[in-house]
Amino acid sequence: MNLIYIHGLDSDANSTKGLLLEEYCQQHHADIKVHRPDLNQPPKIVFDKLLQLVAELDIEAEVVLVGSSLGGYFATLVSNETGCPALLINPSTLPHITLQRFEADKSADTLKTDNDKDKVLHTTDGGWSITKADLQWFAHHQLLSVDNPSQVTVLLKKGDELLDANLSAAFYKHQGATVIMQAGGDHRFSDFKEHLPEVFEILKQL
Repeated sequence: MNLIYIHGLDSDANSTKGLLLEEYCQQHHADIKVHRPDLNQPPKIVFDKLLQLVAELDIEAEVVLVGSSLGGYFATLVSNETGCPALLINPSTLPHITLQRFEADKSADTLKTDNDKDKVLHTTDGGWSITKADLQWFAHHQLLSVDNPSQVTVLLKKGDELLDANLSAAFYKHQGATVIMQAGGDHRFSDFKEHLPEVFEILKQL
């Protein structure tokens, strides 16, 4: 199996959860190869890059996606496009809205115009300079469905301080995906290491 870990905003290829997945596989599942691409680029490039990676790896063995936060959004898009199973961790479902926290002008029509579309709103720790054009891309690629719900499982922390876990749960449940809501916690899923045995049981089922 090939496992692609899709990191979130302000993270990179060496994210804690990605490294934990790789270490766990090396110790317990030597037949699973973990891929940790750096995705600090505009969303269109990220989406195309992930589709290309899936196509290349799918020749060798089954591909499973694990996406955290914004990576969960991309994992859902890629799963819809390719049919790959996906495990989502505190996924972002409305990045075109939540990322507007970096936009000074938060009026309802702010994404409908091309004014200052190349203006940098925020630069991630990994070096992606987010622009209004990026927010427009997210707005044009909203998550409206989960096309393979039986192959999608969502892990949510009720204590997520950044994203509304109830909103994510409602969307994925309505689409028929499996949703596991855990009490407490935080957006980073800080106790991820403790849940690795559970994570790999889920991956086997997917």
